[in-house]
Amino acid sequence: MKLVKIFWQRLSRPSKAASGVLLGLGFVGGILFWGAFNTGMEATNTEAFCSSCHAPIVAEIRETIHYSNRSGVRAICSDCHVPHEWTDKIIRKVQASKELVAYALGTIGTLEKFYARRGYLANREWQRMKANDSRECRNCHNFDFMDFSEQGRRSVAQHSTALASGEKTCVDCHKGIAHRLPDMRDVEGWQ
Repeated sequence: MKLVKIFWQRLSRPSKAASGVLLGLGFVGGILFWGAFNTGMEATNTEAFCSSCHAPIVAEIRETIHYSNRSGVRAICSDCHVPHEWTDKIIRKVQASKELVAYALGTIGTLEKFYARRGYLANREWQRMKANDSRECRNCHNFDFMDFSEQGRRSVAQHSTALASGEKTCVDCHKGIAHRLPDMRDVEGWQ
């Protein structure tokens, strides 16, 4: 019993050196964890990572203006599908982890299975973008900086109406701008 009492006294009154070592190890451990976490986050934002499961979709992007254009600006998957703000990015990454589980379980593990679910997946992504006012689109495309004199008549009419009403968001009109539109006939809730 005396040994337990001595042990408890040592635990309840640690030395200053032990406290310093413990705090130092916690600080270094925190920095290492933060660095590894951010490295992992950035690694999952690369086109190579996305194409490991979505190769056909990444190939589609290479045929659009988001991949090759006169300005030389190229959007990759994470530019459109991952928010840039840190908190929103973390939330989206947690949501996207469901997709990794689906892939690992084989739900979308083959091209046939993927294309069978593609309409549902596209609709879910469009709803997410509609709900956040196409935030990722607006990282590059902003009504305030659009030069309507450089746009065609139809674009000017649509953009100025959308700007004035504030009811429409990019994805309402631009579905299929970076991907081919999937077959939506069997998608529940599709308008």
